[in-house]
Amino acid sequence: MAEKEIWFVTGSQHLYGPETLNQVAENSQEVVKGLNASKHIPIKIVYKPTVKTPQEITDVCLEASSNKNCIGIITWMHTFSPAKMWIKGLSVLNKPLCHLHTQFNAQVPWESIDMDFMNLNQSAHGDREFGHMMTRMRKNRKIVVGHWQTDRVQQKLGNWTRVALGWDEFQNLKVARLGDNMREVAVTDGDKVEAQFRFGFSVNGYDSSDVVAHMEKSSQEDIDALVQVYEDSYELSDKLKVGGEQRQSLVDAAKIELGLRSFLEEGNFTAFTDTFENLGELKQLPGIATQRLMADGYGFGAEGDWKTSALLRALKVMASGMEGGTSFMEDYTYHFTPEKSYVMGSHMLEICPTISEGKPSCEVHPLGIGGKEDPVRLVFNAPAGPAINVSLVDLGNRFRLIVNEVEAVKPMGELPNLPVARVLWDAKPNLEVAATGWILAGGAHHTVYTQALTTEFMEDFAEMAGIELVVIDKDTSIRNLKDQLNANETYFHLFKNNL
Repeated sequence: MAEKEIWFVTGSQHLYGPETLNQVAENSQEVVKGLNASKHIPIKIVYKPTVKTPQEITDVCLEASSNKNCIGIITWMHTFSPAKMWIKGLSVLNKPLCHLHTQFNAQVPWESIDMDFMNLNQSAHGDREFGHMMTRMRKNRKIVVGHWQTDRVQQKLGNWTRVALGWDEFQNLKVARLGDNMREVAVTDGDKVEAQFRFGFSVNGYDSSDVVAHMEKSSQEDIDALVQVYEDSYELSDKLKVGGEQRQSLVDAAKIELGLRSFLEEGNFTAFTDTFENLGELKQLPGIATQRLMADGYGFGAEGDWKTSALLRALKVMASGMEGGTSFMEDYTYHFTPEKSYVMGSHMLEICPTISEGKPSCEVHPLGIGGKEDPVRLVFNAPAGPAINVSLVDLGNRFRLIVNEVEAVKPMGELPNLPVARVLWDAKPNLEVAATGWILAGGAHHTVYTQALTTEFMEDFAEMAGIELVVIDKDTSIRNLKDQLNANETYFHLFKNNL
């Protein structure tokens, strides 16, 4: 994050003369200074000189597009900036754009306002001219309206910069698939070439033997040190403690983590998948290794689910430094009652401990799938609170991002015999509507679950990616959702070549 930048570009024209343009520049620098001092904005905002001609606009857009540290631009029309000047620049710009509709002063100075003040502070109609051109050009962008010094505006800008950071990550992301997709499963598969066209990330396959080769390079000293980390960080079950009957399983898990981590680092991968059908010489399905890698920011998808793996990595980058965890998730089982129904989210092993409430327990239990030794895993409950579940699916002619807003709740029992991490949530608006809507939208059973990010982040992300967004929240009705899905189908069929 420290290396990334958002460029602040102010539009004007030579018509106003040097005195006004100098004031525009001073005001713009003051706005940038204020945004950089904001607690809500984690990315450095870089002031760029006021653009006043088509060539200046084109030059700054070309520069932003080619600069690897620039992850987006914020534009503001302090005065009137004739929008035909922006056509070429906007045409070549390939970075996310946020249109900040603000003005330097917060209020009208009733006693002193004159035409000099009016000529200087023209964003009320200057931004409308600029907005018209972007709409005519079908330019995806974020629009933030309000005074730049308010918390609300700064928070919206900060959220957008985080999404731009996640989108930048997508452009450079490499996903390693250890084994292929789980056999005969549809939703976790998809068009990896089209995904690279649309999102930028690459997905390639590797064998478990590639990890084993790295495991064999691990020294006993490194293995012992990692086992000690396990002992210091988690509550080890008696079977895994020194002298316990399954202590060797903990040692084997440490070897797998060291090998897997080394493989990912050497290949510059920040996301990966595995599948229990392609474990090769691995003694156990990576459990605690995958959980700890996710906690360190890696994306993961089970059973070869490369889309969820990439999405998890992007959302972890967006949420860096924020409160609340982000994890791979799966809708696993339901709790139906006459009063309210809930979803139990979990997986065989791989839930990220960033969503743990308290210190996780490190345990080993039988896994009746995959034909390997019983794997070590971290077991915990997730805390109560608002969250979202997000799914990225391939519909054949386009990608769709699906979001369900949920409220995590405390489990009604202790779950002493459930040997996996888990979270219980109330799906909005209720389970019946949420599940019906999710199934109609073609949502996957794998998701990214996050208590750090909100729907607004996903709206901005879908806008940057140019993909369809479906939101299931407290206001969702099935009738309206069906109409939306039908309208979306028509829209993307008619305009897919322009997206």
